Amino acid sequence: MNAYMTNGTLDFLKKIPAKHTDITFYFMREGTSTLVYYEGEGKNVFASGRTYDIVIENGSMHQNGFVVMNNIPVADDGKPTFEDAFKQRQQSVESMPGFQAFRLLRPKQGNTYVVMTQWTSESDYDNWKNSDAFKQAHKHGSDAKPPAYFLDQPFVTSYHMIEAD
Repeated sequence: MNAYMTNGTLDFLKKIPAKHTDITFYFMREGTSTLVYYEGEGKNVFASGRTYDIVIENGSMHQNGFVVMNNIPVADDGKPTFEDAFKQRQQSVESMPGFQAFRLLRPKQGNTYVVMTQWTSESDYDNWKNSDAFKQAHKHGSDAKPPAYFLDQPFVTSYHMIEAD
């Protein structure tokens, strides 16, 4: 299964579902930037979108909620180690109140993985971030240097789901 996403203006992006009625699109916004996401097989319907392999998939995406994407550049030789680390620890997030979906996305091009979680609300995500389960899952700590297979500093983007109507 693949995941696809692209960025653009809401006015432009909200025209896409009319051309592809068989696809469920998820619209989300961060400030003035809009991102559209969908999952499926086949060719990417976005003219300038990004394509990912879904490595781990838990929960279901919803049309409402709060999405956090941790963007992590990983060296080619570190990809198996990185993916295995997530396969070992991802269950702890599923039991948190407000959890909706988790996706580990491997880029088809480039080296930046996306670790995506969707929550019922931003406060549910904050509760996860402040939980013992989060600390356990991220036990290398913020003081420690990133693993050697990180090519660059990871960065986080967060979005609120929006209606496409």
